[in-house]
Amino acid sequence: MNKKAQLEIIEPEFGSSFAVKHFTEPSLDPKNKFWHFHPELELVYIKGGNGKRHIGNHLSCYYDGDLILIGSNLPHYGFTNRLSGNDSETIIQMKSDFLGKDFLDIPEMRHIAQLFERAKYGIVYTGKAKYDIGAKIEELVKLDTFDRLAALLSILHKMATTDNYEVLNALEYSFEVKLEDNDRPEIIYNYVRKNFLETIPLEAIALEVNMTVPAFCRYFKKLSGKTFTKFVNEYRVVHACKLLSEEKISITEVCFRSGFNNFSHFTKVFKEVAGLSPSDYRKKVTALV
Repeated sequence: MNKKAQLEIIEPEFGSSFAVKHFTEPSLDPKNKFWHFHPELELVYIKGGNGKRHIGNHLSCYYDGDLILIGSNLPHYGFTNRLSGNDSETIIQMKSDFLGKDFLDIPEMRHIAQLFERAKYGIVYTGKAKYDIGAKIEELVKLDTFDRLAALLSILHKMATTDNYEVLNALEYSFEVKLEDNDRPEIIYNYVRKNFLETIPLEAIALEVNMTVPAFCRYFKKLSGKTFTKFVNEYRVVHACKLLSEEKISITEVCFRSGFNNFSHFTKVFKEVAGLSPSDYRKKVTALV
């Protein structure tokens, strides 16, 4: 593999700590067509069909579907194409600390912590485990956020405790992804995290990564699928949600403490991102407590 793996940016759905995607044959994710990696672990269930899998140094074919767990920063191709005959593909992507930095240290998570270590080399599940776990993954797609989380923990536990699996790459092999300009996303996100309460001119962020403004705009759109302004606004809305749920302050104050300087604009953007108004969001969160 001579091509340099490309960093893929993954964002969970609003209100979730992990990403869930479900594709059918006509609408497979185009991002899967290139050699890529990401910090998140990736759980892939392909129902039916056959195709190729290329994970790290491992290259093989699968038949009658596939169930794969790919570890953090392990380069891979996608698993489906229009000729494969797959019924559907479900992908779950999560960071190893998606439940908190110390969560894997508790005794009940010991097996899952070991699973995440094995996943660094890629794991394929076989036999009855593939179909049983695959069915649970398909059910997870239909659930709401909390039930999804509970279902995911159950799935990971089953994956961690079954013997029906194979490790795809030699354990002594070390995958070292050369980041090169792939450190740019981290620079960008850290800059937003530190400065989202202020106006962030495109000139300022472009300068941070040594790019012209037009080049930066093209780069960021290709990287994330959205404009930089949209990303910053989404970041501010997530912060606003935290304030709405944790602080007993007015919605107007939430607006200005989240980096917005216009209340009507804040309300409009909040509804676009969260799917409901700030006041309705607060009512919904309060009702759950």
